[in-house]
Amino acid sequence: MEAKPSKKDLCTNYLLINPKQASLFDIFSVLFSRNLKKRKFIESSFEELESFLYRFLIVISALIQKFLHKISMPMAMIGRTIVFLLNFFYINGGFFGLIRNIMQVRVVIPDKKAAAYLSFIGFTDTRMELDITIKYGNAMYYPALSIMACKAAYNNAAYNQALIEGQWKMEFLGYKDYWNDFLGRADTQVVMFRDKSVDHDTIVVCFRGTQPFNTEDWCSDVDLSWYEFPHIGKVHSGFLKALGMQNIVGWAQEVDHDSAHPPRRAPLAYYDIRDTLRDLLQKNPEAKFIVTGHSLGGALAILFPGILFYHDEELLLERMEGVYTFGQPRVGDEAFGQYMEENFRKNRIEYYRYVYCNDMVPRIPSDGLFKHFGTCVYYNSEYKPSIIEEEPYKNYLSIWGSIDMRRNAIYELIRSFIMLTKYGEAYKEGWLLFFIRIFGLMIPGVPAHCAQDYVNSTRLGSLRHLHFYHFHHKKNRS
Repeated sequence: MEAKPSKKDLCTNYLLINPKQASLFDIFSVLFSRNLKKRKFIESSFEELESFLYRFLIVISALIQKFLHKISMPMAMIGRTIVFLLNFFYINGGFFGLIRNIMQVRVVIPDKKAAAYLSFIGFTDTRMELDITIKYGNAMYYPALSIMACKAAYNNAAYNQALIEGQWKMEFLGYKDYWNDFLGRADTQVVMFRDKSVDHDTIVVCFRGTQPFNTEDWCSDVDLSWYEFPHIGKVHSGFLKALGMQNIVGWAQEVDHDSAHPPRRAPLAYYDIRDTLRDLLQKNPEAKFIVTGHSLGGALAILFPGILFYHDEELLLERMEGVYTFGQPRVGDEAFGQYMEENFRKNRIEYYRYVYCNDMVPRIPSDGLFKHFGTCVYYNSEYKPSIIEEEPYKNYLSIWGSIDMRRNAIYELIRSFIMLTKYGEAYKEGWLLFFIRIFGLMIPGVPAHCAQDYVNSTRLGSLRHLHFYHFHHKKNRS
């Protein structure tokens, strides 16, 4: 009888944290003992962990995850209720429109699958149109198109199809739910479309980001679990699983249908997207593609080429233009960053990581283990960009950064009143975003993660020195 593969068959080392069933005593005891084998909620390839700081970060991560698991059901219920009510009022013309419809007995009940049904993120920024002043050939064209795709991906399939085909006049290639072998459900969403004209043919792959009321998404963002692969480095386990890592067999070249328990009811993201791109690129010799994502979607977007490198997918790597992420969390250690940068240079692929001001998500998980890499395009609260190696206050819990973050939160709240008069109707902020900015006074960095400020950054930021950087970066790659 063939032996069942173990984690050692998938990777060289691993550290997996699962605090769902752990007691508070068990979690805090990590601080006072280096022996990981005694901890029921930690699965590790090594027995001891010397670093007190590392053990402290594990405790913080486990406590946050345990809290998020406890509130998962009420959070989901609250989220569904809020989104339904937002759509209920919206589709009936607001409060006064609803009163009128009640009096005329023609109240409209929103359909969750309809193109007009918006997500919570969709209500924070309802802009649909692309900025017509940023055209193909402009250094900001791909980033500006990418962030609009990221924003759209939070809404349903019908919305995305109507937007891409009707408003943007591009080819809609699909919106899919993808399976997570380790959660046993479809939990990853991706939209694909094609931007084709006489001078270019670009396929866009966009991973949906963190859902505000989905605690599993937030657990992935703060989790410190990882797998270490030979010659690659340590990579965040939650993001790998969401991308399509297979249970038991890991990142096999092809899908092993026997490894799914329970059986898959949807395809795995990486493999299905890879095969779709293979087919499209083989049929269209001039076509290229870019990958993008916001928040959790940004993590999946940057890991996608990592697995292409691992599998040496020559066709896809030759035709990949770039990766553009927004508010992306850290995905791997320093060795993984070096592995990625080396392969980006080798394959002449661009990678730009956009960070707006005090966005909390790019500052997690802790810099103590995971490291950012690539080109960081940082925008301050006045939407002024700069090219830097790392965003200021690289850890969210920075003592020095807390004062500056709160000062910025106050400024952004005040700024919300003047955006309309200063920049025009397209930059008007709604009441929902206003309340999120008020919430940001208590927890700064949350409003800065919203797509609104990333869209504004790509449209309002000064492009002069970004053009200069883009030109020289291209020249060095050629």
